Amino acid sequence: MQEKLEKWRLILGDKADKKGDVQLKTEMQGMDKTLAAVYDSERKGGLGSSSPNINRWLGDIRKYFPTEVVQVIQKDALERLNLTQMLLEPELLESVEPDMQLTATLLTLNKAMPDRTRETARLVVKKVVEKLEKKLKNPMREAIVGALKREVRNRRPKMNEIDWNKTIRANLKHYQPEYKTIIPENLYGYGRKGQALKHVVLALDQSGSMATSVVYGAIFGSILSSLKSVKTSLIVFDTEVVDFTDQLHDPVDLLFGTQLGGGTDINKALAYAEKLIISPSDTILVLVTDLYEGGSERELIRRAASIKATGVQFVTLLALNDEGAPSYDRRMANQFASMDIPSFACTPDAFPDLMAAVINKQSLQKFANQE
Repeated sequence: MQEKLEKWRLILGDKADKKGDVQLKTEMQGMDKTLAAVYDSERKGGLGSSSPNINRWLGDIRKYFPTEVVQVIQKDALERLNLTQMLLEPELLESVEPDMQLTATLLTLNKAMPDRTRETARLVVKKVVEKLEKKLKNPMREAIVGALKREVRNRRPKMNEIDWNKTIRANLKHYQPEYKTIIPENLYGYGRKGQALKHVVLALDQSGSMATSVVYGAIFGSILSSLKSVKTSLIVFDTEVVDFTDQLHDPVDLLFGTQLGGGTDINKALAYAEKLIISPSDTILVLVTDLYEGGSERELIRRAASIKATGVQFVTLLALNDEGAPSYDRRMANQFASMDIPSFACTPDAFPDLMAAVINKQSLQKFANQE
């Protein structure tokens, strides 16, 4: 009973126990102080403006709480107490627990950072990117390679693409004694040797609300670019378009080259993407945006329809993150749906299976239903 009272006292703060009836143990008293500095409205800004105070507080929350809780408290401190200096001083930044939200915030502040902070910020972002790559790389590779193998089996390989060992084994029952040879009924191929089977074009909206999606998009783009059977292009856009394809080998460099925030011109981004498409039937265009168009909506609809009509597999992701369905332009999403361009949010864990489904031209309804 006492343990439950202590937990509720921590949750509700000292206002819920003005008479001091619940006596907290020494460790819980320390936890209470760290929480009060952020969540006690009367002490707003209670951490003070000095680096030692904030640094001590960062150390305390890491001491008292598990990593996932620390990340939540850090995020709340940034929002409630406006502690942007946590991210602008390298000494403090080194004490922060890296996570996706922090990464997105750092990238948003990138242009405002002093030079002495930027290198520390890069290290923080690098930790998050490497952790996510480790988690997502194998599922992505397995899903894409498996999907491409299934697609290749459905094609008729050219002479220099035939897997003779597999073809002979599969057709032994068709051996013709009189001719002393096998007449193959089915040919099996390796795919187009030295060529990509698919071209994936990722177009990422870098307006402020899409920050987390840009991080995940860059990581997936980097993973895709490591696959020989896939050609990958990645563009980032606001009111201008920047092609980061040549930086896919280093997603951290790529992310620090983005400029999160600002307006949105989706039509301009699609116009650029359209120029990259050489073989429409072998191209997958993944547009990551909330569909709030700052340019010409009429031109956007016209261009999207034109690209779809060429045979490109066109998917719009309203978000690529773990945060659920975002705010998005429902009217534009309905317009896209009427052109058979599905639009829905997607979690990073589901993205590999989504890409496999697109490659194999399967229904995407189950992904849309998860929104």
